[in-house]
Amino acid sequence: MAEGKTIVVTGGAGFLGSHLCERLLESGHDVICVDNLFTGSKENIRHLLRDNHFEFIRHDIVEPLYLECDEIYNLACPASPVHYQVNPIKTIKTSTLGMVNMLGLAKRVGARLLQASTSEVYGDPGVHPQPESYRGNVNILSLRACYDEGKRVAETLCMDYHRQNGVDVRIARIFNTYGPRMHPHDGRVVSNFIVQALAGKPLTVYGNGEQTRSFCYVDDLMGGLIRLMEHPKSLGPVNLGNPEEIAVRDLAQLVLKLAKSRSKLSRHPLPADDPRQRCPDIRLAKQKLGWQPRVSLEKGLQKTIGYFRRALSGSPR
Repeated sequence: MAEGKTIVVTGGAGFLGSHLCERLLESGHDVICVDNLFTGSKENIRHLLRDNHFEFIRHDIVEPLYLECDEIYNLACPASPVHYQVNPIKTIKTSTLGMVNMLGLAKRVGARLLQASTSEVYGDPGVHPQPESYRGNVNILSLRACYDEGKRVAETLCMDYHRQNGVDVRIARIFNTYGPRMHPHDGRVVSNFIVQALAGKPLTVYGNGEQTRSFCYVDDLMGGLIRLMEHPKSLGPVNLGNPEEIAVRDLAQLVLKLAKSRSKLSRHPLPADDPRQRCPDIRLAKQKLGWQPRVSLEKGLQKTIGYFRRALSGSPR
């Protein structure tokens, strides 16, 4: 990829978006970070504001956006149940109206667009691990549907703009990702366990803890997103995540060990429509992008625990 592109990152002040902005700046690009700061934070990008190649615009993509750019990474949307269920209609609007606005921008200026989709499009999967060809098992009437179905519609819009208008699109189906700058109260299992362990509180485990998840460290995911954007052809959806599974209760024990915490586990009923298994089939990413995760869960958790220790003491960097 040629140096010096102008790249828009929506949701750029969020957990994933701030890491992406940082990585793109390191590669010599001009980066325009667009965020309405609903779940994002200026603290995540404060260290970037002094870079002349970085610009922050406070904007909600539900409203049209007029910029000139070469590429668009569309990461705008609350991504945890705690946040996207606060205003489910707004969540749907972000994935539908916001998606139309970003695709319209890409069409107008001839930009390539990468949509940050999600493993949630697979719902509670009946196929394991989940390949891109699996159509999913989503409850369209559930409390999670505002996010799950919104992201499914966003993928449909991407492909329709590609087929009808020739918009150059990429779709990344992102599985569980963790690392520094996660919101401490976003309700995700890694951040929940770490915050509870560091505070000496019981770790909240839903059900018997036998449900499995796979966790990709944020640095690995950034590499996958950039490789997907740089790929010369539209591939359709591509899974990006770590295929190594771990039971939630085993994750809790690992966090306790690494955090040197004496907290215990606290059992709670399973939330509605909580997936029993979630694990990506990443053969397509390996074959087409030459990508796979490199950071082990233990090493990634150590870095993340270190970040939370500093953040909770008031010095995140």
